[in-house]
Amino acid sequence: MGKLRQRGFTLIELLVVFAIAALLVSVVPFAFARMQESVQYRNVIRLMMSDLRTARAQAQEYGADTRFRVDLSTRRFGLEGRPSQVIPPELSVSATVAGQELTQGQVAAIRFLPSGGATGGSIDIRRASGGGTRVRVDWLSGRVTAEGLAP
Repeated sequence: MGKLRQRGFTLIELLVVFAIAALLVSVVPFAFARMQESVQYRNVIRLMMSDLRTARAQAQEYGADTRFRVDLSTRRFGLEGRPSQVIPPELSVSATVAGQELTQGQVAAIRFLPSGGATGGSIDIRRASGGGTRVRVDWLSGRVTAEGLAP
């Protein structure tokens, strides 16, 4: 007579599988939150640089000054006269602009001139970790660049 063979998992195998599943469930929310913050950060940098370059191109094309604004109190940015973008609360923003371009209510602006120049300035976007990016606009050429900021 043949032996009966039982099929199934041992208790130890089941415990190992449950432990791995519990570890994954505990790590995934933290990884997702970090990924989401990273995506928001990169999106703000991308949109800000795009708007700044658009402002420069418009000033040259239409022969009129074009302003890019950052409202530090409402945490919004964009081209004057267009819908603005929101800066997520996880990011901190500061701006250094020419004195005449800083208005009441903490609105900083960079004005692009038809000649290709600008009033110049820089905008610092920092993550909660302390690192970040400085977006610069050269006053002479109006060129828009970005550089990393150490934590």
